[in-house]
Amino acid sequence: MPYRWTPTPDDTGGELTLWPYQSLSAKGFVTFIGIFFFMALIPFYALLGTFLLWGLLPFMLAALWGIWYALRRNEKDRQIVEVLTLTPETTHLVRHNPRGPAQDWQSNTYWVSAQMHEAGGPVPYYVTLKGSGREVEIGAFLSEEERKTLYLELSDRLRLLARP
Repeated sequence: MPYRWTPTPDDTGGELTLWPYQSLSAKGFVTFIGIFFFMALIPFYALLGTFLLWGLLPFMLAALWGIWYALRRNEKDRQIVEVLTLTPETTHLVRHNPRGPAQDWQSNTYWVSAQMHEAGGPVPYYVTLKGSGREVEIGAFLSEEERKTLYLELSDRLRLLARP
């Protein structure tokens, strides 16, 4: 799962770090670009020695650049990290966005509740934290099953921390 719980030494809280799943490694990126390039060159062998080769070559290179750019842009857009810190006194959520400033939310742990919206949110089984008059999303980039598991884990931990 693309999230990890780090317990505190005294076991009175913890830190949850969430990140989107990254399916394309650096080696996979190089492999994909290389295969695309060589597959795109196959029709050009018939055009060797003709003026048509030079007319089509810029379009093939533009397609290669377009795929390169789209994959790199997608990789940068997926550099989201959410860090939820739970202590008996406070709950603190920080979302580090790929572009733009970090978003911050804090509330008293006793009043925080985890909620799951099965429908009506941007994704099915949308998980939010509610407290201090605000409701913030958490883990919207996770898969449906991961959000369900996250909701159960968050509910349990918040219930344990809110006990006197």
